[in-house]
This record gives sequence, C-alpha cells and structure tokens, in this order.
Amino acid sequence: MLLLTKEIQERLPKLYETEEIETGEKVAQVKFFCITNGWNWYGVEYDPNEKLFFGLVEGWETEWGYFSLEELEEINASNGIPLIRRDLFFKPTKIKDLKIEGLYL
Repeated sequence: MLLLTKEIQERLPKLYETEEIETGEKVAQVKFFCITNGWNWYGVEYDPNEKLFFGLVEGWETEWGYFSLEELEEINASNGIPLIRRDLFFKPTKIKDLKIEGLYL
C-alpha cells in the first residue's frame, strides 16, 4: 500500500499555507497509524520535494510538528511487515473535530 497517493498529495496544502488558519480550523488531509504502538500522524501540510509533512502527532504526547514520509516508509521497509499504514477510511477532518485525548486548542 502506498502511504501517500497522488490524489492525497495534490489535496495537501504546501508547507506554511495554513499558517494563518486557526489551529482548530486546520484540516487533517491524511492519517497514518502504527499497528504496534498506537501512534497516529495527521498530515495538514506537505512539501513534496522534501517529503515532509507538518501536522499533528499523537504519540507519547500530542503535539504539532514535522514528520517525514521517507522515515515512515523506511520503518515499513526495514521490518518486512508494514507497521505504518494509511487509514483508508479517514476523510479530511478539521482538527477540532478529531477525537484526540490531550489535544487542547
């Protein structure tokens, strides 16, 4: 499974394009998750040249930050089993509408 399809990539705003949008109003365009530890990555912006997302990461803590598509792909390649997957049922969702514990807007 491709972690990032062309369709999703075209839908993602470029890095910094949503800077002026209120945090809760930003839209997560894609969700990735790890099948072993419960981490989730929500992509809000993307730079196709750097293969770098800006978005919300739900891991040990819930925080905004940058995460790399290449790193997610490397995790999958190194294990023989794709531990990181794209949520096929995820629809673009405003951050304020995500049900995330520990998320304060």
